[in-house]
Amino acid sequence: MQAVLIIIGDEILSGNTIDTNSNFMAAQLKEIGIPVKQILTVSDEVESIKSALKLGFEMGNLVISTGGLGPTNDDVTKKAFKEFFNDEIIFHQETYDHLERLFIKRKRTRLLDLNRSQAEVLSKAVIFQNDNGTAPGQMVSENGKTAIFLPGVPYEMKPLFSHKVIPWLMRNFQLGHLLTRVVSVVGIPESLLSDTIQQWESELPDHLSLSYLPIGNRIKLRISGSSDDRIQLENELEEQVQKLKPYITGHILSFNGNEIQDIVKEILLTKNLTISSAESCTGGGIARLLTSCSGSSGYFSGGIIAYDARKKIEILGVSENTIRQKTTVSQEIAQEMSLGCQKLFKTNIAVATTGVAGPSSDEFGNEVGMVFYSIRIDEKEYTLKLFLPHLDRNDFMNFVSQRVLQKLAELLVHPEKREE
Repeated sequence: MQAVLIIIGDEILSGNTIDTNSNFMAAQLKEIGIPVKQILTVSDEVESIKSALKLGFEMGNLVISTGGLGPTNDDVTKKAFKEFFNDEIIFHQETYDHLERLFIKRKRTRLLDLNRSQAEVLSKAVIFQNDNGTAPGQMVSENGKTAIFLPGVPYEMKPLFSHKVIPWLMRNFQLGHLLTRVVSVVGIPESLLSDTIQQWESELPDHLSLSYLPIGNRIKLRISGSSDDRIQLENELEEQVQKLKPYITGHILSFNGNEIQDIVKEILLTKNLTISSAESCTGGGIARLLTSCSGSSGYFSGGIIAYDARKKIEILGVSENTIRQKTTVSQEIAQEMSLGCQKLFKTNIAVATTGVAGPSSDEFGNEVGMVFYSIRIDEKEYTLKLFLPHLDRNDFMNFVSQRVLQKLAELLVHPEKREE
């Protein structure tokens, strides 16, 4: 089985709303062995949705859409599916009763009549009741093709997909297993890495594939495979990772982590280390990454966003004289911030950032894109400088946050390189 995802909504195409649904669904489908062949984004127009359905079924036998299922006139997904499957709309009493219970629970029964149309469904559809909103999910299956359409609001779609759609797919289809191992590599250019592991790559079995995924100066080697036997596939992937290991000795950051915050989590817990953060130009981005991992309270003590110079002085003990002489964007300030942070939270590790995210300069006239960051591991301190004038503000903050954690992971995994 192969899936195609259709994301419906003018707000997505206009750039006003970021699509997070497709990423979530693709990851969930992968876990049950269903690869996603294509992701399509279309407007709130009946013909556009029907065209996407036609294209989707040319590429896969499972099409899942999100969006366009509200009670207003611009929500046309239901009409598009009705026309595509040559079906009719019927009133579904069970869905109406579900809506009534939902509105009673929320003490909003006055809105029940306005949402009556949400209980109108395709006559051929299997219904997935929505416990967090008014639009139910619906599934139509014909001639070996299955279409599922879901609400687009993420906090409605995600539990509906995880708790109802995924179990339904697992019950009704004979699914295999799609597994991935990610090996993170640093300190080697992609072209040189490709040449270094060429022999190993050429000997991969046909049912396993390799992808190179550069993330800054880190490269993720993603080894993927599918099989009906999960244990056998897991063993094959592990065997290939072990065969790969001698080719990249000295460059390995992680054998398991996909995201840098997961890699850092594993390292800190293994080494029983604690960390804190003092951020300026990253605006809490490092703390956000660290706390995005379940169980982060076991190693992350806390963070400070000392954006204003006075707060750097008052909270972190940064010298006012240093600011006057070096400005707030300097290696000296980054060093004093990390030291103050380490003392404040009493952690093994403290990281600090100071820079100019743009688009305008700071009060000292420092260049946009300039950033200094400090990593303090017990008594050792490492200061690094980046210059990223080509990045917009959000990309700058995200990139620097990721880079700081990556450098920290490198220092912890390869302590022999700390003095280089």
